[in-house]
Amino acid sequence: MSAGKILVVDDDTNICELLRLYIEKEDFQVIIANDGNEALKLFESEHPDFVMLDIMLPGLDGWGVCREIRKTSQCPIIMLTAKGEVFDKVLGLELGADDYVTKPFEAKEVVARIRAVMRRTGKTEVSHIKEVKWDKLSINLTNYELKVDGKQIDTPPKEMELIYHLASNPNRVFTRDQLLDEVWGFDYYGDSRTVDVHIKRLREKLEGVSDKWVLKTVWGVGYKFEVKE
Repeated sequence: MSAGKILVVDDDTNICELLRLYIEKEDFQVIIANDGNEALKLFESEHPDFVMLDIMLPGLDGWGVCREIRKTSQCPIIMLTAKGEVFDKVLGLELGADDYVTKPFEAKEVVARIRAVMRRTGKTEVSHIKEVKWDKLSINLTNYELKVDGKQIDTPPKEMELIYHLASNPNRVFTRDQLLDEVWGFDYYGDSRTVDVHIKRLREKLEGVSDKWVLKTVWGVGYKFEVKE
């Protein structure tokens, strides 16, 4: 079941495909337009739940597309703007844009912005909340909340994504390279020791919380979230 349909509008096909890759990982359906007029046609025919809209477009620009959409719909809109372009926040708000992102951007940041705007506009469905629970542990990746024994623990986003990934796959062993690829993404060019550092920080938060699960090192291989019978 799709979490919703997102229309991505940008004349740069590489950006469109990058966004498609990340957004579809979040269970959204993605449709793409490369110019303003095509965007309006797809908006009318596909009825998307959300629009990612570049400002500089062939034909009708992003401002024009936003203006036309707002004549008939309150569908959430995030504007995309290249670094160095003048982005008039007042104009954006007056036209009805909900947020904006400056290029170059982290694709995962865009996904987080989409989730945030959807929460603000009441578009997030309860059935699509990404949450995993174990004894005395709750990891909610929709709201980026980690709770230990009912108490919320301040946790950086990447640590949240890592523990969510491990806890969602109990007793499965992941190598460091797998975790880098699946949590940090294919566009990350860091050192595998990054994983060790994040695991160490998570252990400091989770040590001794429960005797029913443990964040375990599998020597010579990697890590797993071990659930005890």
